[in-house]
Amino acid sequence: MLELDTPQGPARVHLEPAGEPVGALVLGHGAGGGVTARDLKAAAAAAREVGATVALVEQPYRVAGRKTPPAAPRLDEAWEAIVTRLAADELRGLPLVTGGRSSGARVACRTAVATGAAGVLCLAFPLHPPGRPEKTRQPELDAAGVPALVVQGDRDPFGMPAAGPGVTLVTLPGDHRLAGALPELRAAVRDWLPGVLGA
Repeated sequence: MLELDTPQGPARVHLEPAGEPVGALVLGHGAGGGVTARDLKAAAAAAREVGATVALVEQPYRVAGRKTPPAAPRLDEAWEAIVTRLAADELRGLPLVTGGRSSGARVACRTAVATGAAGVLCLAFPLHPPGRPEKTRQPELDAAGVPALVVQGDRDPFGMPAAGPGVTLVTLPGDHRLAGALPELRAAVRDWLPGVLGA
């Protein structure tokens, strides 16, 4: 485990190196969760199956023991610092895909260009707050600027993002946790990731 300094305080990175990596997948957690979420673990397993190194990132607010995330600009600032440091050292020379579940997916979309990501993996992208479809976050996904894979439960109360140019949508049975379709999630990531990493 690595502890990295960011402008928002220390972050933790759980690194799972591949023997001869074809690239790397850097994943962040949801707003109130951690890196042990079952869908994150399934995505990490898929990445390792195709020869990618995996980095599971704990944002500084979680490392500090807080459950509520700070405002988006602070999340993004910490994330950019983490990915930039990893790209310069432990993941040097590797094509990177960034992503995460829920809030972590939003952070990865907003920072994809700044971090030099080759693609973004979004698990349970929170399209809008439950019951508030008018507060859509589709523009964050559409503006990622790199190919994106969205894996979404068909009963997710946070809504169903739209596919579009550069956005591949895989709908699975389940809710926001995606816990009921982990083999299908793993297969979706395993099928998509090599093409984005150029493997």
